Amino acid sequence: MKTSVQTSALIIIILNSCAASVASMSEEGYPKTDTYYHPDGTLEEVFCKSSVPGPEARRTLVYLPEGYEESGRDYPVLYLLHGANGNETSWIMKGMILREIDNLVKKKEMKEAIVVFPNMNQYDDEVDYGYSRAKGPLESFLGPDGTAETCFIRDVVTTIDSLYRTVPVKEMRAIAGLSMGGMQALHISASYPDMFGYIGLFSPFVTPPHQKSGYSDFYHGIRNKLKEQFKNPPYMYWIMIGRMDFFCIHMDSFSSYLNEHGYPHKYIVTKGGHEWYNWVDYCNRFMKEIFRC
Repeated sequence: MKTSVQTSALIIIILNSCAASVASMSEEGYPKTDTYYHPDGTLEEVFCKSSVPGPEARRTLVYLPEGYEESGRDYPVLYLLHGANGNETSWIMKGMILREIDNLVKKKEMKEAIVVFPNMNQYDDEVDYGYSRAKGPLESFLGPDGTAETCFIRDVVTTIDSLYRTVPVKEMRAIAGLSMGGMQALHISASYPDMFGYIGLFSPFVTPPHQKSGYSDFYHGIRNKLKEQFKNPPYMYWIMIGRMDFFCIHMDSFSSYLNEHGYPHKYIVTKGGHEWYNWVDYCNRFMKEIFRC
C-alpha cells in the first residue's frame, strides 16, 4: 500500500484494491454485489482544494491506464461528470465504466487515456456526503453561484495537469456527463472553448431560456458562448438521449438550434429513457471516437 502524499493543494491516496475501496463509499441505492471489478489500471483519490467559496476540497477519482508509471508517456484526459443524486463514484459503481474502458483499450477501440471522475455537486454538505440533496430543481442543478463549474476549471483541471503526465491542449482533452453532468459539460465547454476538443452530452438537462435573476453569470448568455465556441468548433460535439427521456423534447429543440446556426454536431436518439443502460452505451460510443483528430 503506497503512503498518501499531501501538499498544500491536495491529498492523493492510491487505492490498490480500488473497486472495493470505492464500493465502501457508494451512495445509498447502488446495486449490491459481493464482487467488484478490479481494473487493469490504477485508481487514485485526489482531494483538490478549492480556490472559490464553498467546499474546501473536492474529492476526485483518477483512473490511470495500465503501464502509466512505466511508460513515461503523456496521455490525453477524459473528464466524466455524474448526474444529480450522484457523486465521483457513480460512473464507476453504477456504470461499471472501468470494465468498459479496459475492454475498449484491449480491443484497441479506444485510445489509452487518463479518466477523471470529479465530484460536481454544488454545496458543502453535498460534497461531504457525496450526493445531491435537492433544494429545488434549479438550486440543485445550477446552484446560485456556479461554484462546482468554476472550481472544476480553476482547481480540478489545473491539479490534474500538474500531477499527471497529461497533454494539456484542446486536442487531447475531452469532457462528457450524464443528466446534470451533461448540462455542466455543455456550459463548461461553451465557457472555455479552447480547453475541450470533444464534448459528450448524455441525456443532458438543458438550462431554461428564461433564467431566474440571481443565478451566476456562468449560466447566462449561452447563445453567445456557443457562437464563440463554434468559431473554432470542437472535433466532436455529441448529444445522445433516449426517445422516452423526459429531456428529449428539449434536446430536439437544442439540436434544431445548433443546425439553424450551422454548428456541427451529432444528435443521436436511441430507445429507452433516463437510465444507466443508455448512459453506458453512449459513453462507449463516445470513448471509441475521442482523441483521433
